[in-house]
Amino acid sequence: MKTYLTLLAGVAALTLTAGGAAAQDCPRGDLDERFCDADGDLVADIPADAADQMDPDTLIFAYTPVEDPAVYETAWADFLAFLEEKTGKDVQFFPVQNNAAQIEAMRSGRLHIAGFNTGSNPLAVNCAGFRPFTIMAGEDGSYGYEMEIITHPGSGIEKVEDIKGGKLAFTSPTSNSGFKAPSAILKADFGMESERDFEPVFSGKHDNSILGVANKDYPAASIANSVKARMIARDVVTEDQLVTIYTSQTFPTTGYGTVYNLTPELQQAIQDAFFEFEWEGSSLEEEFSKNGEAQFIPITYQSEWEVIRKIDAANDVSYACQ
Repeated sequence: MKTYLTLLAGVAALTLTAGGAAAQDCPRGDLDERFCDADGDLVADIPADAADQMDPDTLIFAYTPVEDPAVYETAWADFLAFLEEKTGKDVQFFPVQNNAAQIEAMRSGRLHIAGFNTGSNPLAVNCAGFRPFTIMAGEDGSYGYEMEIITHPGSGIEKVEDIKGGKLAFTSPTSNSGFKAPSAILKADFGMESERDFEPVFSGKHDNSILGVANKDYPAASIANSVKARMIARDVVTEDQLVTIYTSQTFPTTGYGTVYNLTPELQQAIQDAFFEFEWEGSSLEEEFSKNGEAQFIPITYQSEWEVIRKIDAANDVSYACQ
């Protein structure tokens, strides 16, 4: 397993085929015009013509940019080594810095396997041809996280309404818990809107928001509590530095999958690697057991991401490619 430090646009093996463009008159729903959805499962179909499929010698993998990329390069090392064995391909880890860069990398054919965060999944599906098929879960099959609005002791904020007139830190516009869910919830349940009732600031990532609140740089922030739990477990922050004033319903966590135009055989081999990987004693277990996660389980975008699509609709989010 090798480290992928830069996206090499000139590598011929990573060039996006124009296969999706051949499907001019096909059902696609919200998908970009390059894609088809003949089976109605809301994700891009694998191109029927083998000439439009990719079978690269090197597979590029990226994990959602929620925390220090160096930490997660180590965490994913054992799995990516297993992925190499299952596919017979070299696998390179790409430490993405933001959601937009990750989506664009897949859209342009330079990213083949990825974990997209909850809020980015619909954009990745509709604009980049992402085909999610699994998420992490506990031993009992339970999964998910909650959006929390947090503050720090002594901030003067004891309930959500106390944010009025002040600042609220978001992560990025594509994040579910870091922007989209709190925006919808604040408007629907508290009659509060960004710019009108509070000043929005964007930290870029969940760990930045959590550290910002812990260090009193931000009076409040909306974050994913799964990220908070891992940071507390690693002693990056302590529980007494943070106060939770709101907790949402449970949302699906990071979705993992492939770009649509890998060959069917390669996509199947990649899926097999996820579902056959032994967590016990692995670098994945060491990191993600902090959230109680212990396996990969199958999911569908159509089912598990229904609540996220509803949140997007409430926020008038467009899935059109920019």
